[in-house]
Amino acid sequence: MTVSTKVSILDLQRKKEERQPISMLTAYDYPGALLADEAGIDLILVGDSLAMTVLGHPNTVSVTMDEMLHHCKAVARGTKRAFTVGDMPFMSYQVERGEAVRNAGRFLKEGNMDSIKLEGGREVADTVRAIVAAGIPVMGHIGLTPQSATKLGGFKVQGKSAEAARRLLEDALLLEEAGCFAIVLEAIPAAVGRVVSQKLTIPTIGIGAGPDCDGQVLVFHDILGLFDRFTPRFVKRYADLRQPILEALQTYRREVEAREFPTPAHSFTIDEAEMQLLNERMSE
Repeated sequence: MTVSTKVSILDLQRKKEERQPISMLTAYDYPGALLADEAGIDLILVGDSLAMTVLGHPNTVSVTMDEMLHHCKAVARGTKRAFTVGDMPFMSYQVERGEAVRNAGRFLKEGNMDSIKLEGGREVADTVRAIVAAGIPVMGHIGLTPQSATKLGGFKVQGKSAEAARRLLEDALLLEEAGCFAIVLEAIPAAVGRVVSQKLTIPTIGIGAGPDCDGQVLVFHDILGLFDRFTPRFVKRYADLRQPILEALQTYRREVEAREFPTPAHSFTIDEAEMQLLNERMSE
């Protein structure tokens, strides 16, 4: 698979079978998508984490369908190679199955995504089945599901007991049977992530689920140090761009205030004859 080749579900499945790790990253706009795509990331997720990282909300439940679709369109314009996934927001698929299918379809028809992702296990299996039957690829998401974090007791590790781990595995198998092409495993013990990944025939994408998942996903702003409200344990910061960006903006402000910017190099000029004519016209 060359860099110019569009990643497909078959490519992801082949990677699992050949034990080649899958890379996944969130992006929320055109510049972010361009960078992720150029870096060779396999999957780009327009996550509902948009609510917190870009829109400033305290959690993910506030983001709307229209907001998600707006950002999906921007990401799609910046993506040529990666397989794109649009995150279905809270209450866009939980109420009524027909509405869930219509909303999922909007991510492909309006948002230009390749697939959708939704949270939940056995309780959404029939919804997944209906969406897949409509010809829409679905990525599952179990373990810590941020949209229902309150029900889970907060942002806590899931599947820590033998019973909880068994139920999580059952959920994963039900989602696979319902037609999911891949499943995100979030904030679960590494041993549980390994077992689930071994039992499933479809790829698993881990986020705080250990090194034995078939792939890994992180949030764009987390790995670049651009989100400073909190940093989950499972995040690795690959760069700290906040400080150099802040320093650049402060330098710009100081130069403007000191009239050091713009300089002649950043200004446009006209020849002397035109300048003389201009002066004559201005003095009339």
